[in-house]
Amino acid sequence: MTRKLLLALPLAAVALSTHAQERYLSEVFTPAQVMITNDVIFGTNIDFLTSDFSSPAAYGPEVAQLQGLVSSGQPIPAEFFNPGDASTVVKVTNLRMDIYEPDQGVDSETARPVFIYVHTGNALPPPINGSPMGTRKDSSAVEICKQMARRGYVAVSMSYRAGWNPLGSTVEVRRGTLLNAIYRAIHDVKQCIRNIKADAADANTYAIDPNKVILFGEGTGGYITLASATLDEPSELLIDKFLPDPFDPTTGYVDSTVVGNIEGFGGSLALYRPNGFSSDFNFCVNAGGALADTSWLAQGDVPMVAFHTVFDPYAPFSEGIVIVPTTGEQVVPVQGSNVFMELVNAYGNNSSFATMEGGDPYTDRARSLYDSDQVHSANTVHINSDVEGLYPLVTPDWPGMSVAPFEEAGPWQWWDPTSAIAQTIVAPGPPPVTASQASQASNPNFSGTKGRTYIDTIMGYMNPRIVCALELGPCALVGIAESDPIAVGVDLFPNPAHDVVRISSANATIRMVDVYDINGRRVHSENVENKAFNLHRNGLKTGAYFVTLTFDQGTVTRKLMLD
Repeated sequence: MTRKLLLALPLAAVALSTHAQERYLSEVFTPAQVMITNDVIFGTNIDFLTSDFSSPAAYGPEVAQLQGLVSSGQPIPAEFFNPGDASTVVKVTNLRMDIYEPDQGVDSETARPVFIYVHTGNALPPPINGSPMGTRKDSSAVEICKQMARRGYVAVSMSYRAGWNPLGSTVEVRRGTLLNAIYRAIHDVKQCIRNIKADAADANTYAIDPNKVILFGEGTGGYITLASATLDEPSELLIDKFLPDPFDPTTGYVDSTVVGNIEGFGGSLALYRPNGFSSDFNFCVNAGGALADTSWLAQGDVPMVAFHTVFDPYAPFSEGIVIVPTTGEQVVPVQGSNVFMELVNAYGNNSSFATMEGGDPYTDRARSLYDSDQVHSANTVHINSDVEGLYPLVTPDWPGMSVAPFEEAGPWQWWDPTSAIAQTIVAPGPPPVTASQASQASNPNFSGTKGRTYIDTIMGYMNPRIVCALELGPCALVGIAESDPIAVGVDLFPNPAHDVVRISSANATIRMVDVYDINGRRVHSENVENKAFNLHRNGLKTGAYFVTLTFDQGTVTRKLMLD
């Protein structure tokens, strides 16, 4: 509803108020009301994937020329953009973003929070990365951005520069090239944020609030967003594991005099320039990935929410070493969500939502796993206790998988297995392995249906915490207190049930029912508009479920057992 309608129809004030409160939590816009603007350029910089830096005599003058052009605001000649043009050895690339927003002809809000999605991809483009995924147009990226736009956010799916050597013969080569790739990606994220803020201060093309920016990273993007949120001192680039020579504490794998300072400015191979706006953001989410080092965390860092499969074979859930998915080679030791979220809470960075009441299936499921042992195959992982903001994903054990410990890494992902990229041979074998087959090693039963059920969990757990931390609405989940007459009057019978369960409310009309499995995935949803109805099993497996009933006043969740 628009503000004009609110003024014109005062009798609808109650309904409009409810609508406003649901914004950012529920989808208040239809798919047809989401506008997508593709391929918006937010920055231009040197492309390390296609440039040739073997001869300083060749690339030095070209870089100097490029920096002079950028500093004076002149256009860069076309030959620098074309990797096939042999007249230059240095290549540049335009960094682009796709913007998803509620149609401004329908949405009258002029200060909308911004949600920036940083995709996965092992810091290499597909299928070089051994996967059909790794761009801002991945299925999960598009789906999440569309869902956020339908909730009232302006969602941005951005590209970043890729390029490192996962096939390096030594861990030092692999580590050094990957750290530099992630560092350059951080610069691209910061440039994207600065560009968005500059537009907001001028035309405000997308009607955003520059003081409410959420950064969401999936897979490799999780490493990038976590680093963007915590790397704020040059000395943090010189901790022991980031030093190629442990006896030289002044020279790290990342040389800021070459690739730029933390903001991406000043390096001999950097083209970004300050535009007068900060790269600060206000909330950080990772779905997979890990934190480079917990020493980077500090009191006062932005609030964080983390989604992580407990036995992720590539990015450690607790503490371990990053593994190259295509080769199994080790890269660098890092700390996963189970470790760094303890520090986030110890520093009080999640205090804005750490004491939120439960009662919804997502919060209840996450908290039920804290301080518990999870066992898969021969491996046991203890989920820590003070990790509010972490949603541990305990996914099925897949003994037929080729990667121990037979666990999933990104169950929210899916792709077209018939596409040319998916069918590209990425390992000669025998037998030869396609990019699609390689990705199935950590997502064996991928599908759009499966991916969206996990995205339901991400949305259901993440958004109430964003709303709370950024003060977008009431700082509480919309759960009705158990002492409330509405909650007291709810009954499920029989429970356990076999085929049909009768659900009734003595004191209020049930508007909708949603059924979630124990991982918080929505498996059934229907409108009710009555005080009682029969819920049919409809093929659900034996086990525990959460049934959430929506009333005008809020929600009530009950546990249901199916035998």
